[in-house]
Amino acid sequence: MASFRDSFADSLFLHPALIMLAGIALAVGATMLDDALGHGAGIPLTLSMSSNAATWLLSTVAGAMITTVGVVFSLTVVSLQLASDQFSPRVMRSFIRDRLSQRVIGLLVGTFFYCVLVLPNVSGEATDPAPQISLTIAVVLTLVTVIGIIIHLDHLAHGLQVGNVARLIADEGEKVAEALDTVPADLHEVDISEYRDVPRDAAVIHATGHGWISQVDNRQLLHAAPPGAVVRMETRVGAYIHAGEPLLTVWPAPPERNRRELAAAVEVSDTRRMLQDVDFAVRQLVDIGLRALGPDINDPTTAIEVTLRLGSLLRTVLATPLPPPALQDREDRVLVQPWNLSHEEYIAHGFDQLRQDGVNHTEVAAALLRILRMLMTHVEEEDRPELVPALEHQMRMLLESLAERPDLHPEDLARLQSLVSGDTDPADHSRHHG
Repeated sequence: MASFRDSFADSLFLHPALIMLAGIALAVGATMLDDALGHGAGIPLTLSMSSNAATWLLSTVAGAMITTVGVVFSLTVVSLQLASDQFSPRVMRSFIRDRLSQRVIGLLVGTFFYCVLVLPNVSGEATDPAPQISLTIAVVLTLVTVIGIIIHLDHLAHGLQVGNVARLIADEGEKVAEALDTVPADLHEVDISEYRDVPRDAAVIHATGHGWISQVDNRQLLHAAPPGAVVRMETRVGAYIHAGEPLLTVWPAPPERNRRELAAAVEVSDTRRMLQDVDFAVRQLVDIGLRALGPDINDPTTAIEVTLRLGSLLRTVLATPLPPPALQDREDRVLVQPWNLSHEEYIAHGFDQLRQDGVNHTEVAAALLRILRMLMTHVEEEDRPELVPALEHQMRMLLESLAERPDLHPEDLARLQSLVSGDTDPADHSRHHG
């Protein structure tokens, strides 16, 4: 179900198609109601005009709607191109998933179909009255659609701002991160060390296609295995797998039918998706920051803003317990996931590349140091002191790289070194990215 919802959100066709079908159904219903009540029946709060005027109005609206659909599609394609060039190709999914854009496209196509289907019910005689209910609905749909277009244009202009793009990515990542430690009630954690050695007669289930591991249904994996079996994941969510590579190892070896069910519990997608992959949110934010620091764009302020959003996301990730690497159900089935990312790996993925590129931009380096210091304080407050060394490691490497810069003035270096102390203003970065 989660996969279907995500596919629905990623489609520029499905949501508009549903609105289009609603427009068709509305046209059929309004036409039947007009035929039952009679044209020109004097219905309150409806528009009255001649069939000749109604034909002209409906034809004009239908033509305008189909023309505007092309304009809106063009704007959408342009926004996707700008997002890809300015930020990263991976952030295009945020624009494709935009529900307002999908609804406006659906309104345009739905209004077009409505007008076209109502037209045959308008009499060809110039003096005959037009169907009042159908005509009134057509006018209302036109007004709503025009308002929707204006709102869409405003929304599109704001959506291209890097702050909104980074916020959407971080918010989605935080929702995924908050569910990291969700474990079904009938499962409990067991010691993974008991299952590190794989028997020689264990069955290896291979991937049947290329793609990204987008989600794993733990309950289905265990349900598909025989009682007492051990299922070991040979990959992880967010990893790319090639057809023929080991996907699962199971012992004792299950029947062929069970092997197909086990493989079906691991979803392999053509594109990387954020169903259970919080690291994809980290990757997108890092990509935007790296693109901003590149010579083609050279926009350190954008990199600073993205770094701040990355810090917000990692606050949630580092404070949330990770799923246990080994789970057991009531029938002694065990699921082992040894390759899941650790908190230390999330820290490395978030800061390694930005640290290496940001060292040449003084204010970006300052923002990174402040974020690292903030996260160190945060994990200590969340009673996760074991994560402090990984954050200190990033801070130390950044400071050492800064000290090796021959063009960095000693006073600038001293200011940056002072940021590791709690005595400096943690919000001083605001004057650099406002």
